[in-house]
Amino acid sequence: MTTTAPRLGPSPVRLLLAATVFLGTLLGALLTAASPAAAHAALTGSNPKDGAVVATAPTEVTLTFSEQIAMGNDSIRVLEPSGKRADKAKIRDMSTGGKVGYGVDLLPGLPDGTYTVAWQAVSADSHPVSGAFTFSIGAPSETEVALPDDEAGGGLVGLLYDIARYAAYAGFVLLAGGAAFVLLCWQRAASVRPVQRLVAYGWVTLTASTLAMLLLRTPYTGSGKLADAFDLSGLRDVLETKTGAALVSRLLLLGAAALFIAVLFGAYARREDATEKKDLTFGLAMGGTVVAAGVAATWALSEHASTGIQPTVAMPVDVLHLLAVAGWLGGLATLLTALYRAPSIEPSAVHRFSRVAFICVVTLTVTGLYQSWRQVGSWSALTGTSYGQLLLAKVALVVVMVGVAWVSRRWTAQLAEAKQAEQTVLTEEPETAEAAEPAAVTVPDDSATTAAGSGGQGEGADPERAAQLARQQAAVATAAKKKARDADPVRSGLRRSVLAEAAVAVALLAVTTVLTSTEPGRTEEEAARITGSSAQGADAPAPGPAEITLPFDTGGRNGKGTVRLTLGPASPGANEMHLWLTDPAGKPMEVPEVKVSFTLVAKQIGPLPIRPDRLPAGHWSAAAVQIPMPGAWQVQVTVRTSDIDQATIDKNVKIG
Repeated sequence: MTTTAPRLGPSPVRLLLAATVFLGTLLGALLTAASPAAAHAALTGSNPKDGAVVATAPTEVTLTFSEQIAMGNDSIRVLEPSGKRADKAKIRDMSTGGKVGYGVDLLPGLPDGTYTVAWQAVSADSHPVSGAFTFSIGAPSETEVALPDDEAGGGLVGLLYDIARYAAYAGFVLLAGGAAFVLLCWQRAASVRPVQRLVAYGWVTLTASTLAMLLLRTPYTGSGKLADAFDLSGLRDVLETKTGAALVSRLLLLGAAALFIAVLFGAYARREDATEKKDLTFGLAMGGTVVAAGVAATWALSEHASTGIQPTVAMPVDVLHLLAVAGWLGGLATLLTALYRAPSIEPSAVHRFSRVAFICVVTLTVTGLYQSWRQVGSWSALTGTSYGQLLLAKVALVVVMVGVAWVSRRWTAQLAEAKQAEQTVLTEEPETAEAAEPAAVTVPDDSATTAAGSGGQGEGADPERAAQLARQQAAVATAAKKKARDADPVRSGLRRSVLAEAAVAVALLAVTTVLTSTEPGRTEEEAARITGSSAQGADAPAPGPAEITLPFDTGGRNGKGTVRLTLGPASPGANEMHLWLTDPAGKPMEVPEVKVSFTLVAKQIGPLPIRPDRLPAGHWSAAAVQIPMPGAWQVQVTVRTSDIDQATIDKNVKIG
């Protein structure tokens, strides 16, 4: 029979094109209807602000975040210019209503200079986040503190943790997908040794990687030192977190999975009664589904799906998504193993897997669209963020994989036709087939000679030599069958196409794993917007705190000098004002009286009079300057140097 490669007619191309257009249209509708949300925690504000210069030392440093986070007593550190701790190392939860905030008290009597605030926390989706910024007291200065370059969860510990995460996903895919292939597509595979090893390797990989993640969790979210992986007190703290509970639950479920594997490849593989095997198949399928869904839920309950918008919907959708991935990619790996290592595989098993894969792809499409809307939210985030770009790469890989799967399906059809033709030949020409069968195995000349020599001895033949001859004959027969199997062009074509599918699947699984640790597009855009707003504020003519310098001349004796005024945080509401008066030589200047007023000319508000309090060495201050609204306010300063000599100077300052 002549075998030709399957031809892809216009029908599958049109089908793939229509599916792509449909997915694009639906994804566009979902993204257009999206509303703002966040999944990674992001720093949304601080007091003092990044880069701020305050006149007097604050009593505390506060940080606000976009979502709930987990912090320890050492999660916020304030460092003096010399590198010494300037805080009391005790975090205060200042969250109220929907606002998430944390603060740390500062030590009294802090000297002037530039201070560094470094913070590290764990966001609600289990990923560590960190950052640092500076503020200055009095005036900026040199500092010995270097801002950290590495992000939280980086370094060697981060690399090992990421490897464990990749291995965990791969192990789950092989374990769940391989078992599903056996029960749904090819039950005889329960007694095929290569398939047994593949599923067992999946269980071992998932178990080992889960243990590794549990041990590495302490340094991954904390110090970053590998030695802390064996800190029992840190491990105890990890077990009290959401991620630690999920990892422990996964280990317990893997114990049940070990029992499932033992039954599947033990009692189930040996069961021959059709009725009993059918009942056992149903029981194993139900039990395996519960265990697999439970293991998948350990990811959904501790990562992206558990936070952000609609978590009660997102978590079961994420479980379905993971199960569909395992069913498709794990089944594909099992099929590839059977095609290369198993003596034979029925075409019906390949057909059944094709139907299962189709159901998995449909499930992946529906759940993936929902997840894309939830994590991306806009076209700009889809193309302009790392998460969106990875998502586009994942979609492209899925499209390529579906195209290769179509080729595999055509090879499967030809495999079924070849099998049917072979059975027809055997039915119509039984005598010819029986006569040809002994010629299928050819024994080498030396083995044949030995066999003839041994046969001549009758019952006195050496049993050990006979056993050796039997093993040789079996090896020759196996090699001949493998050669005939590999020479089958249909089977070879199917193996090549499935191998191509598996290669794309590996890349797809890698991209999927990276997506789970990448900041979602929604949050990245929100953080960029906040950062952009802060940057625009920093470029404004008068950032907070505002500072102006005004020369004055009252006309009297010793009536010349300069006023330096600072107002912080230069925003609507309560502000703190300080004035320093210096003479032409730059020395502090004492005067009898200083008055200040604020006027918003555009709104005809004011003047709002302020009488600052006198402090030593030409320093005046007012602790509660109330500015009602933002705008360009005119600041008037009146300086009196004697009973009759005074001068009023003014300058505009931007508030808010």
